[in-house]
Amino acid sequence: MDYRDKLIVKPGHKLRLKDIDPAFKGHHETHESAVQELEHYRQKLGQMQALLYAEKKHAILIVLQALDAGGKDGTVNHVFTGFNPQGASVVGFKQPTPLELEHDFLWRIHPHAPPRGWVAIFNRSHYEDVLVTRVHKLVDKPTWTARYGRIRDFELELAESGTTIMKFFLHISKEEQLARFAERLEDPARNWKISESDYTERALWDDYIEAFEDAITETSTLEAPWYAIPANHKWFRNLAVSQIVADSIEDLGMSFPKPSVDLADIRRKYHAAEDEEEKEARRE
Repeated sequence: MDYRDKLIVKPGHKLRLKDIDPAFKGHHETHESAVQELEHYRQKLGQMQALLYAEKKHAILIVLQALDAGGKDGTVNHVFTGFNPQGASVVGFKQPTPLELEHDFLWRIHPHAPPRGWVAIFNRSHYEDVLVTRVHKLVDKPTWTARYGRIRDFELELAESGTTIMKFFLHISKEEQLARFAERLEDPARNWKISESDYTERALWDDYIEAFEDAITETSTLEAPWYAIPANHKWFRNLAVSQIVADSIEDLGMSFPKPSVDLADIRRKYHAAEDEEEKEARRE
């Protein structure tokens, strides 16, 4: 199954998250049955990144957005674990600093756009400024609606300069979110991730869903498409994201660059030096 066709939010179509089952599992019923395919795409991602880094003609930007406990960190940890850190970066955009607030909302984003040959993963992103700011009424409606156009222009500029953009909304149910909060409360290794606001923000669930639907509908374009990923099952989330990213990079038709030196000449010199060393060793 090609999850790009299945899960893309088509430009010009209104996204309605109620029509997407967050527990969807594709053609696999269990994690165990998906393990082989997951491993295939994990390896493929590593191969595609090696090509990307060597060729240095393209850049990749991956945007992850979700409600709290939606799985952004887990996606980074499990899907992109095969990436070479030498050619990849992960940036988490938290609450803006006082300095960042003195500038336009995209000012803090642009320096983290990937150079050619690199993959950049945004764990939260410029979309926070049409989500949190809207839900908490930090800006008025004319401001956040105008930002949709600025986001489209920003992403188009990146695309036209050689950046392939893929944006993922990790869609979990309200019940699944509560279950994940409970797991964090009981897991000493994840207690630090729980805060009071995790629970108080649940009262704004419907407002966030509406904000996500509008933002994704307004900014899913041919150059920078959104994918709505059913994410109640973490293994399916990982499979869908890894397939979409790996296949999209493969479609760039990359190849390793030709050597910049004369390999035959190097081989002759190397073997001549090797032969001379062997002769010297025999004399000794």
